[in-house]
Amino acid sequence: MLIARSAALFVLAALFEIGGAWLVWQGVREHRGWAWIGAGVIALGVYGFVATLQPDAEFGRILAAYGGVFVAGSIAWGMAADGYRPDRWDVIGALICLAGMAVIMYAPRSR
Repeated sequence: MLIARSAALFVLAALFEIGGAWLVWQGVREHRGWAWIGAGVIALGVYGFVATLQPDAEFGRILAAYGGVFVAGSIAWGMAADGYRPDRWDVIGALICLAGMAVIMYAPRSR
């Protein structure tokens, strides 16, 4: 249950961070305006809050592990929002990052 909660929080954090960055990108690079930029800034702030809800108390571990989720999530976001088609190396790289995340976050540790 603890791993499922943690994984769900990582996914939620990724949605807010990647979505927020995408909104800012759209507002600036695609000239969609300040409303998009503002929504992106708010989403990025929510991401920062969601990250604090992880059950592990080690900031460095959480952020390092989240990096793997961010990589895979960014590729998935690009596919869904922008029609990006990853090649096999993108997919392999993302899987390696997710494996690293799992080791960092969920490996058994002595307390």
